[in-house]
Amino acid sequence: MKLRSMLVIAVTFVVCATTFADAKNAKKAQEPAVTADLTKFNDQLVKVTNSAIPTVVSISAEKKAGGPRESKRMPMPFPVPKNAKAVGSGVIVDKRGYIVTNNHVVKNTRSITITLFDKRTFPCELVGSDPATDIAVIKIAGTVPQDLPVAQMADSDTLKVGEIAIAIGNPFGFGHTVTMGIVSATGREGFGLADYEYFIQTDAAINPGNSGGALININGKLIGINTAIFSRNGGYMGIGFAIPSNMVKQVVEELINKGKVTRGWLGVYIQNITPEIAKNFKFEERKGVLVADIMKDSPAKKAKIEIGDIIISVNDVEVSDINQLRRYVASLKPGTSAKVKIFRAGQELEREVIIAELPAQVQAPEDKIEEVDTIGMRVDDITEENAYKFRISDTTGVIVMEVQEQSPAYEAGMMVGDIIKEIENIPVDTVDKYNQLLKQYEKKETLLLLVKRGGIHKFVVIKKQ
Repeated sequence: MKLRSMLVIAVTFVVCATTFADAKNAKKAQEPAVTADLTKFNDQLVKVTNSAIPTVVSISAEKKAGGPRESKRMPMPFPVPKNAKAVGSGVIVDKRGYIVTNNHVVKNTRSITITLFDKRTFPCELVGSDPATDIAVIKIAGTVPQDLPVAQMADSDTLKVGEIAIAIGNPFGFGHTVTMGIVSATGREGFGLADYEYFIQTDAAINPGNSGGALININGKLIGINTAIFSRNGGYMGIGFAIPSNMVKQVVEELINKGKVTRGWLGVYIQNITPEIAKNFKFEERKGVLVADIMKDSPAKKAKIEIGDIIISVNDVEVSDINQLRRYVASLKPGTSAKVKIFRAGQELEREVIIAELPAQVQAPEDKIEEVDTIGMRVDDITEENAYKFRISDTTGVIVMEVQEQSPAYEAGMMVGDIIKEIENIPVDTVDKYNQLLKQYEKKETLLLLVKRGGIHKFVVIKKQ
C-alpha cells in the first residue's frame, strides 16, 4: 500500500512537471513571434525618424517691434516687444536650400536664422508667403551646403484615419523633438485659421514651436506641415492640425517659381444649403451651394449666373459645401473654361464660365506696420475673401478687422467682424468713405455708428477720449 502511494505520487509529479514544462515551452514558442513583431515595428520607427529628422530645421526669427504677433493658439494678436524672437520649425523641400514653414512663423520679421540637425546655422531670406494657407517658403542665403537632405512628399489624399503620424519640430525651443500619434481625422475646416483649410488632425504631441515642422507617416514621407493646436492652456491637449502635403506641394511650387500663388475665381457670395433653403427653393438635394450675391464684372456675372441659383457641380465635380467649392475653384487656372451646373426654378442648367484670377488684396508694405484709426479700429472693404472669413453675405459697408484695447471703439463694445453700415446716418460703402467721415467729424465728441452683427443691426455711440 505504501509502495502504491509512492508510485502515485511519483507519477503525479512527473505529469505535473511535464504539464508545467509543456506550458513553459508553449509560452516560449509564442514569445519570439511577439517580440519579433515589436522589434520590427520599433526598428521601423527608429529608421524613419532618423531619416526624417535631418530634413527638419529649427527657425529663429526676429520680429519687427510694434506690429501684431500672431499665435495659432490664441484668439487675438498681441503687441510685439522690441527684439522679440519667434521660434518655429521648417522642412527642407529642395536641395537648392528651399525650406517650407508657416507664414505666421516668419511674418513681419527682420531676420531669419535656421539651425540644422548637425547644429550648423544659416541666415535665410523670405522667398514668398501665402497667408491664405499659412504657408511660406524661405531659402538659405548665400552658399547652400551640398549635403542638404530633402523630405519626400506623400500623397495626402490617400491618408486614412488611424494611420500612424510622427511629428518632428522645435517645441518650446527643444530642437528636433519627435512625438508619435495617429491621424485622428482628415478634412478639418472652418476654424478661421486660414482662408483655405483642409487640415489633418492628429494626436501626436504638437506644442508652440512645432509650427512649420514635419508630420510624417510610417514610411518617413511628409504627409503634412504642422500649423496649429487646439488648446485652453497654450500647450498640448491632444488635438493638433497640419496642412496636407498635397496642398503644401502646390503652394510651394508656385511660391518658388512665381513668388506668389495664383488662384481661380468665380466672383460669387455663397452659402450652404439648409433644409429650410432646400424646401423654399424646391430643391430636393442636400448638397450644393446657394448664390447669395454676385460681384460686379466677375466671371459668374459674365456667364449669367444669377442670385438664387444653386451651384450643383463644376466640371462634373459635385459641390458639397462652400469650403469645397472655394478650394476647387481656387485650384483652377485663370483663363480656363469651367462647366458650371446650376439649379434654377426647378430646372438644371449649365453655364460656361471663364475662370479669372482671384484679385489680390491690397496689403501694406512689409516695412510698414498698419495702425488703427483715431477711434481705435482698423477696417477693410468687403471682399469675397473677407465675406468668407466672417461668414457674411453683405456687399456694402466695411468690416472691422481689429479693435485696440482701451480705445473709444473698444469701450463702446465694437468687435472684430462687425460691419459698419453708417456713420452719423451717412452710408459707408468703402474704407475711403469711412476715413472721409472720420475726418469730417473729427471734432465731434461722439460718433453714431450703425453696425450689423450676427445679422442684426444696432446703433453704437462711440465717445472719443
